[in-house]
Amino acid sequence: MTRVFNILSRVKKSLGSRRKKPSPSSSTEVVNQHHQQQQPQDDQVPEPQQEPSEALQTGVENDGGKVGSKDESRSSESEWVISIKMNLEQARQDNEACSWANLSIYQIPQHLRDGREKAYVPDIVCLGPYHHNEPHLRKMDQHKWRCLQCMLARNKHNIGLYLDFVKNVEKAARACYEGPIDMTSEKFVEMMVLDGCFVIELFRGFTEGFTELGYPHNDPVFSMQESLHTIQRDMIMLENQIPLFILKGLLRLSKPDMKKHVANLALEFFSPLKPTGDSSLELAQLSDHGRLHCLEVFRLSLLDLGPKPQSREQNRRLKTPQQLIHSVTELREAGIRFKKSETDGLWDIKFKDGTLWIPRLLIHDGTRSLFLNLMAFEQSHIDCSNDITSYVIFMDNLINSAEDVRYLHKCKIIEHWLGSNAEVADLFNGLCQEVVFDINNSYLSELSKKVNQHYQRRWNAWRASLKHNYFSNPWSIISFIAALFLLVLTLAQTFYAVYGYYEPGS
Repeated sequence: MTRVFNILSRVKKSLGSRRKKPSPSSSTEVVNQHHQQQQPQDDQVPEPQQEPSEALQTGVENDGGKVGSKDESRSSESEWVISIKMNLEQARQDNEACSWANLSIYQIPQHLRDGREKAYVPDIVCLGPYHHNEPHLRKMDQHKWRCLQCMLARNKHNIGLYLDFVKNVEKAARACYEGPIDMTSEKFVEMMVLDGCFVIELFRGFTEGFTELGYPHNDPVFSMQESLHTIQRDMIMLENQIPLFILKGLLRLSKPDMKKHVANLALEFFSPLKPTGDSSLELAQLSDHGRLHCLEVFRLSLLDLGPKPQSREQNRRLKTPQQLIHSVTELREAGIRFKKSETDGLWDIKFKDGTLWIPRLLIHDGTRSLFLNLMAFEQSHIDCSNDITSYVIFMDNLINSAEDVRYLHKCKIIEHWLGSNAEVADLFNGLCQEVVFDINNSYLSELSKKVNQHYQRRWNAWRASLKHNYFSNPWSIISFIAALFLLVLTLAQTFYAVYGYYEPGS
């Protein structure tokens, strides 16, 4: 009995141990259930009808893909931060170097260029980087090389002398131009030497004679007055300038004993373009010191270098059409007379005793481009007054019609070689579009104020109307005197008739 009980106990223990030991399949199911409970909701499989995003697809492709995506993101972020730091470092260097301090040769803003492209783009010759290698200007390159070869042969110089000079001042020359110049150092230096020597040869040939410099009398460029005039017009454009210190250095290398300054040579070369008879600035007074380029030198020759009136209101720069003064026709109706000034300086405009004195203005086919480039320089350069802009706006206000031009021509104030007086009126009426101008910072603001005060007095208008209607010619004056005499006789007759009626015995 006892033996049977022991056997049953062993069987019972064996069955109990089997119930406690889990099977492999049940163990796997438990682990899987536990893993599913620990997954975040973001990793749950989306509904079949929704398309997973690219980022999600990339993320769930495989574990290796997730690691690669994170590495690429970190790399992209690192490049972005490096780029920002590089820009900040460049800004710091610019602040320390003040690289814009020498900036003086600007690109024409698009709002000024629209509709007037021809006034700012050279026709046959380019100088500097802005129009370098443009297809329609390449033809002149062979003549530039010809000038350089002629200069070197005449002086028995090696080209390396000129290249070394420009190489030493390359950084300063680049700083004169607006924006980065996308040219290698070698190309930039070559361009400066080639263009600069071409300008020097033009200046010297114009004053000394091209045949004296070794050019034939039938030279395809220098013997043609028409092409030379076009070259002069191209070289006065703002985008077509060479820094004056480059020209000064090249002149010193090519002719060490030259006593004239580059500025003086430039004024002589550009003299046919002058809108006035003579320069108000003596050539002996104009040196190269502090001068920027040929356009600035030409501008200074038109102005008075004396003190300018101070602005009454600072920072009042308006981009709306400003009226300094009324038109010629309106001012004449107010009794204002017009006379030509004794000098030819654009600054010499005066108003005295009802007479407006204006210097003579010569208008030719290059006047429009000349004034537009001068005004563009004044609009762009910080350390520059608005004197040319003031003068052009003043003349634009005076000239509203062909009749205004006709009267100014009669007064010998305007001389022109255009087709008609209407063309002159259209020229001035189209010059000042999109021009930023401070009417109170103009050297003509006080003069305009006096003229407008005279214009607003009614007695002046009445007197002018009387003179215009009744005293415009001798016959009108005789008729007026006769009518006045008859009126006096009539009044006398009436008086004596009335007097005799009341005093019959006297």
